[in-house]
Amino acid sequence: MSTPPNIRSPLRERLDNAPDGDPRWLREGAARVRLGDLRTRTSLGGRASALAGRSVLVATRSQLAAALALVELDGVAARLILCTPDLPPAHLRGIAERGGVDAVVSDRDGETDGLTIPLRIPIDSALASARGEACAQRRDTEWVLLTSGTTGAPKMVVHSVASLTAPIGGALGQGEGVVWGTFYDIRRYGGLQILFRALLGRGSLVLSSPGEPIAQHLARLGAEGATHVSGTPSHWRRVLMCANARAIAPSYVRLSGEIADQAVLNALHAFYPRARIGHAFASTEAGVAFEVNDGLEGFPAAIVGAHGDVQISVDEGSLRIRSTRAAARYLDDAHHPLSTDDGFTDTGDIVERRGERYYFLGRRSGVINVGGLKVYPEEVEAAINRHPAVRMSRVRPRKSSITGALVAADVVLKGTVDPIFTREILKICRDSLPPHKIPATIRFVPALEMAAAGKLARHA
Repeated sequence: MSTPPNIRSPLRERLDNAPDGDPRWLREGAARVRLGDLRTRTSLGGRASALAGRSVLVATRSQLAAALALVELDGVAARLILCTPDLPPAHLRGIAERGGVDAVVSDRDGETDGLTIPLRIPIDSALASARGEACAQRRDTEWVLLTSGTTGAPKMVVHSVASLTAPIGGALGQGEGVVWGTFYDIRRYGGLQILFRALLGRGSLVLSSPGEPIAQHLARLGAEGATHVSGTPSHWRRVLMCANARAIAPSYVRLSGEIADQAVLNALHAFYPRARIGHAFASTEAGVAFEVNDGLEGFPAAIVGAHGDVQISVDEGSLRIRSTRAAARYLDDAHHPLSTDDGFTDTGDIVERRGERYYFLGRRSGVINVGGLKVYPEEVEAAINRHPAVRMSRVRPRKSSITGALVAADVVLKGTVDPIFTREILKICRDSLPPHKIPATIRFVPALEMAAAGKLARHA
């Protein structure tokens, strides 16, 4: 059956273009699925056709189960809503109502018992040999991703396979023998990008198991011969602190999701000298804007205003993106359009030009107000992280009766505390930052909290 010209080829059909005997695979724990089997087998007991035209909530504990459902249901379901594993139960009902959910795919009994949903279909990572009844009509499936906001209900961001896969053409990691690994969860934008790179880019993928410690995941990545590994800068700082960090020997290390400062880029280059180190700027709403592979923090000023599939501008310091990679809209929030009238998405990331390069200062929403002067925590952290004894840091506000707030820093060291470190860190800050950005206090801590999305936890 030929696909109507206005309907884009679904994921399963794109896998059909792979050669016979395709050796690639997806793996989570002891479970391994050969990608070639996804063309003829089913994870839904042959019931995919029952989900045709429905709004489906994919709520699984297993990343592998979620991946199988997404492949099987793209082009079948009208809408796929990717439920993140950390979604608070209090938000689940609202997500289902806002998304018009009328079917649930899950691998856990009782996961969605509080919802009144007409159709529930279990999923099994052990593929059945029968593909099940084929759907009579192909359709463009909406992919709805949940943002990782720290407070309130997450926003529901509508993408398509076309927007999600647009960044992959010509990307690193396309070729036989590539084994991807990621510290992201594939139900978030960053992890989904790596899943698509494996599915469509001639690679395999090692997924983390639910609740798997980073040391164990590193050991599995090493055992599977991971060649390309991605995560947030916070993920990678944790890797460098882990005894199993040398279990992997990647040829490509990718960072995204947070600002990649020069300290973490240099540390990764020193630790994995044979790896190409790259960082990407991306957000759930704007998609992947650009990738930087020259080993330096920030990005070249030449890409701002340049013509191409992705257009980048800076307005009052805020980075703005217009491209076919961006999401279409927020699902149920017409009062807050995703982009402006000119088609640009304001990312809320503040940048500053210095010479021929732009540098990230931080998020507009995270600014600390010190006596009416702005302080971006990430800018101060980048200075602190330059100290050779520092592994990572978090800058936060501390209340002040005089200025309203002061800058406070929590610092994780690579080794033991030496009293001289405080003075040395403050000197680095004084040499590169104005007085109101200098930390009033520095506290050495054993670890820093990470949010579920893999980013440094920043509490209001």
